[in-house]
Amino acid sequence: MSTVETENQLVPAQEPALLVKKQKKLKPARKQVKPGDVEKKETPQTGKEYNIWYNKWAGGDREDSYSNKTKSQTRCNIKKDAGLTRANTTGIKYCCLFFSRGCCPYGWECEYLHMLPDPATALPDSSKDCFARDKFSDYRDDMGGVGTFTRQNRTLYVGRIKETGVGAETEEVVRRHFKEWGPIERIRVLQYRSVAFVTYDHEFAAQFAKEAMACQSLDNDEILNVRWATEDPNPVQKVAEKRRIEEIGQEAIRARMDPRIVDAMRAVRALEDGTELDPEGNVMDEESDEPDGKRRRIEGVNEGQEASPEPAPEPAAANGLLSSDTLEGLRYFAEIRRRQGALPTPPPAAMAKPQPTAGLGGLGDYGSDDE
Repeated sequence: MSTVETENQLVPAQEPALLVKKQKKLKPARKQVKPGDVEKKETPQTGKEYNIWYNKWAGGDREDSYSNKTKSQTRCNIKKDAGLTRANTTGIKYCCLFFSRGCCPYGWECEYLHMLPDPATALPDSSKDCFARDKFSDYRDDMGGVGTFTRQNRTLYVGRIKETGVGAETEEVVRRHFKEWGPIERIRVLQYRSVAFVTYDHEFAAQFAKEAMACQSLDNDEILNVRWATEDPNPVQKVAEKRRIEEIGQEAIRARMDPRIVDAMRAVRALEDGTELDPEGNVMDEESDEPDGKRRRIEGVNEGQEASPEPAPEPAAANGLLSSDTLEGLRYFAEIRRRQGALPTPPPAAMAKPQPTAGLGGLGDYGSDDE
């Protein structure tokens, strides 16, 4: 067996197979509860019609208020409960809803994932949440339920918090309980209002945390009211969120595009701007290292084609309309278009009539100096 030299001693080098065995592997998911352990409490009937949108009987607003909610009997523990299920072999990308609530009796036999949703994995259907539930075109009036597909919401409203001490202590308690479900971007606590807003880095984490922390408690045996947060009215946050969504869209488009198309688009833009691209395809500085500060030229318009030598600089015209640099640039682009076949030979009938000069814009429309 070979050895690896360290600062103080020689350590036997480990074979790749041994390194693979030492990597931590997920164990089969355990059964969080036994069948029948969780007591099912049916909503008391207070009317003749049951509203499936709000999950309550029509006319039972007073009896079905949040003050009558009871603390959840179970809670998910990611370190103990996460593991492999049948979904890891069948390829299902959705998480188990009952696993997030800590009451799945199937364990490794479950048909859904028993782990946190992976933000890097795109779901098969964007109109569904991470639990395969259909989203709607708008939120419910109480901001509960699955949510909407018209907005990417990463912020949760957490109400009925029992505050202890200053706001910093309350924020630390909220962070300790909610960071289990994913990385948190920021937490805002409204002191003396028993309310906190938790913003995750990814929407999937917010969807999982909403179900995992519903009717749970922090450190003071309270019953949390977890809902979707409304849109932040802060204009700074609106601009930051818009920029973040645009960057995500650009990354998604860039990942799906052919790299050759991206390089071709950069080359076309460089031709239009008259700049030069470095070997990595980035635009180089406009000012060159030459004493006269001349703009760099694009060498090799077509792949495998040698660029022609640069013409000697001409002195600026004393009374000319265009400067020498502008005329030289026009000649350069005309040479590029001629090589690419963009300027075909005009027919004999058109040779007698003066043609507008290419690249002069409105000046090229004049037929003679008299006009």
